[in-house]
Amino acid sequence: MQKLYLMLVLSFIISGSISSQNDKDVSSGIDFKIDYEKFTLENGLEVILHEDHSDPIVAVATMMHVGSNREKPGKTGFAHFFEHMSFNDSENVPVGANRKMIPEWGGSRNGGTWSDGTVYYEVVPKDAFEKILWIDSDRFGYMINTVTESALEREKQVVKNEKRERVDNAPYGYTDEIIRKNLYPEEHPYNWTVIGQLPDLQSATLEDVKDFYNQYYGASNASLVIAGDINIEETKELVKRWFGEIPSGPEVEPLSAMPVDLEQTKSLYFEDNFARLPELRMVFPTVEDYNKDMYALQILGQILSGSKKSPLYQTVVEEGKLAPNISTYQSSSELAGEFVFRVRANANTDLDSVKLAIENGLSRFEENGVSKEELKRIKAELETQLYQGVSTVLNKAFQLVRDNEFNGDPGYLGTTAKLTNAVTQDDVMRVYKQYIKGKNYVMTSVVPKDNIELAVKGSEQAEVWIEEVKNDVASEEVSQGEEAEYEKTPSKYDRSEPGFGELPLFKAPDVWTAELNNGMNVFGIENNEVPLIQFDITIPGGQLLDPKGKTGVASMLSDLLMQGTANRTPAELEEAIGLLGANIYMSSSNEEFHIGGTCLARNFDETMKLVQEILLEPRWDRNEYERLKKALETSLKGREANPRAIASMVFYELLYGPENSYGIPGSGTLETAEAITMEDLKAYYKKLSPENASFHIAGEIEKDRVEGVLQKMADKWNTEAPALTKDEIDPQGKAGTLYFVDVPDAKQSVILIGKLALSENNEDSDELNYANEILGGGSSGKLFQTLRIEKGYTYGAYSGISENLEVSPFYITTSVRANATLSSLEIIQEMVQNYASDFGEEEVKLTQNKLLKENTRSYESLGAKLGILREISKYKKQEDFIEDQQEDLMDMEVDDFRDVIKKYLNENEMIYVVVGDKATQLEEVKKLGKPVIELDLNAEPVEVGQ
Repeated sequence: MQKLYLMLVLSFIISGSISSQNDKDVSSGIDFKIDYEKFTLENGLEVILHEDHSDPIVAVATMMHVGSNREKPGKTGFAHFFEHMSFNDSENVPVGANRKMIPEWGGSRNGGTWSDGTVYYEVVPKDAFEKILWIDSDRFGYMINTVTESALEREKQVVKNEKRERVDNAPYGYTDEIIRKNLYPEEHPYNWTVIGQLPDLQSATLEDVKDFYNQYYGASNASLVIAGDINIEETKELVKRWFGEIPSGPEVEPLSAMPVDLEQTKSLYFEDNFARLPELRMVFPTVEDYNKDMYALQILGQILSGSKKSPLYQTVVEEGKLAPNISTYQSSSELAGEFVFRVRANANTDLDSVKLAIENGLSRFEENGVSKEELKRIKAELETQLYQGVSTVLNKAFQLVRDNEFNGDPGYLGTTAKLTNAVTQDDVMRVYKQYIKGKNYVMTSVVPKDNIELAVKGSEQAEVWIEEVKNDVASEEVSQGEEAEYEKTPSKYDRSEPGFGELPLFKAPDVWTAELNNGMNVFGIENNEVPLIQFDITIPGGQLLDPKGKTGVASMLSDLLMQGTANRTPAELEEAIGLLGANIYMSSSNEEFHIGGTCLARNFDETMKLVQEILLEPRWDRNEYERLKKALETSLKGREANPRAIASMVFYELLYGPENSYGIPGSGTLETAEAITMEDLKAYYKKLSPENASFHIAGEIEKDRVEGVLQKMADKWNTEAPALTKDEIDPQGKAGTLYFVDVPDAKQSVILIGKLALSENNEDSDELNYANEILGGGSSGKLFQTLRIEKGYTYGAYSGISENLEVSPFYITTSVRANATLSSLEIIQEMVQNYASDFGEEEVKLTQNKLLKENTRSYESLGAKLGILREISKYKKQEDFIEDQQEDLMDMEVDDFRDVIKKYLNENEMIYVVVGDKATQLEEVKKLGKPVIELDLNAEPVEVGQ
């Protein structure tokens, strides 16, 4: 994770202690009081505690003031690499426990590194709170003696695979590297990417690891935040015990701001092997984080491109028809900042025309300036974003720890809110003139391979180091290796694993229901933690109602209905929603059509008036239809560049057949998109009925108020529901066969394995989900533990079961380094073949414990509560179905697990899809012993010799 926090830091705030002027206009400002307690241990570790008893969970975040900005050329990527190393072993915690045990306790854990810092974090049920302090403190202060050469070499491969997956094997993956090398001087700490270069990673030594630890991983260079269901005084004592003996470490000199000033504009191009669309970026050097100008620059980004009234949206998207959208934004880091213009253009678009459209848009902005209404809209939207971050204790912990470590004030968010709210029209124009108008910048033209003519004229070729795919590379074959031999660090405390606290069981929230006179059912959960509401109308049908040969109608209709109403232009509708601080969206899935959103509780009535207007008074704007159709074609063309998307498309078509709606992506294909007409959308619109629909709502609102508002809509919406029919499943994939799709020069192979299993309404569905946990239900699963932790072949490997009313697949998914494709396939094959017989009493207990405790944190946010309501309405479940599931899980025995595994996870019945480099991997995968058929991107067989 290269940037942990959102660009608009206002999206996080601390709950339980918010005082807001809700009765005032949003433009008048919001006052925030953040409740926390801060203290410093004798070793210099700064600790912030925040009580939140909403759910029986605790979040712990430890932030180190060390990121890639502390590295040197030739040692790039080391801060991120060390974050990975820290998750391996430590003196008082069993080998591999960090990644394996925390999920087994029902928790989640991860880490992140960016240019300026590193963070480690966990969220666990409160009974595992002291266990997390034990693991966290041991990783922080007692891990370095356990590092071995074997562990070092294994983790190198994991990090290299992360880079291959996110950078080398991804379209536009090298753009960040190109920009950094040209925006910042060689000696600047931002000249290199956070993940670094593969040769640098491969050359890292054990001595490098220890030197890095000894230099930066002292207690005085970190902040610790604990937020959640805790007792402040008791937690203080626990923190002193577990963290108090960690050495302070050497003093780490703070870095001063290092803004850059370009002497000339630099224009570069790069031919991207994976890209299918040309992309233009223009990056201007600006100001560092916490600089007062940052807030005005953030708002400038929203004004330039964040709405349909924005000047750049008008010139690039509406008038120029050059791209589906444009984004402009401010990104501030500790030492410097960047203001970015980014456009992924339509296929075959000359980027000179995009650049000219941007220049015309900026001229229009200079002429028209900043309107009061736009500024008011942006600030209203920011208020909602403030509250949206409140729903999880982890987000609270992130904001507290970051503001403390980088600004010395964990409660700085209140100041941030005031500084943002104080931005004026003049401030926005001032920063535009100071940092953008007439200033030098770095411009990149990333174009599809062999399409250099699309790059901005006069661009120079960018230099990028690209890995060559090789088979049988001995240095990349790694193993778990031997444990380190060392003498334990003495402690005055017993540092063995503490026991569990009192078990917190999930208790289903109170659900209320109602039925409107038009047949729509209503399901609600009242939650008064924050003045926010999340809602959703679910209408059965979705992609199932798309006309044959025109998949994508429902998806396009969901976009078009948001483009104005009979009485409002697209821009006017967008502004009306924004001024309420609301968000309204429409979407389509396999089986439903959705209208949903988020709003401030006080604005629910007005928000639903807009929902009603959108739903019942469509505009049918022909210009917007043409724009959206072009945008869809652009998106579908771009999808061809994504190896994961290719694997998914081929996999589902093989399982369901090319005529089945589940076998085609919901957005359709280039062929089906071409066939869609406005009349198709209007015909589909007539099928949107409340008769079998459900309204779901969670937040600070009572049942009576919801019913009163919705009944007004019900009186005007009485469409009869259409009949739903199922498509025949006509599988094209043959069980036991491997299908290979060529992506030339792919640095990784995407693997997708599975078979059709069952419907969510099948009586075995819960049991199959339970049975999958040990195999691939997260980082503690066998797939992850073997392919990543033991072998270092991948960044991640997982398995799961899709949930639908239709029979849905069980799947295994991973992306492995190219030269480990065959080895990975062999491991997965054997693991699945032996899964039932290997499932014993220990696996039963682990599954029960993990899933039982996961429930305590799985339904924390308003979105998660909305998910409960959707399951109740769609699958006709009881209101307390989660508690029933808990009881059923605890009643399962070994034979129950084995029976469901044998019934649904027979390896011989599965198909294998591999998307990778044919030149090096096709002959390799044939050694697996399965029939191999080569397919193209559309799942059509490739003729021999082609």
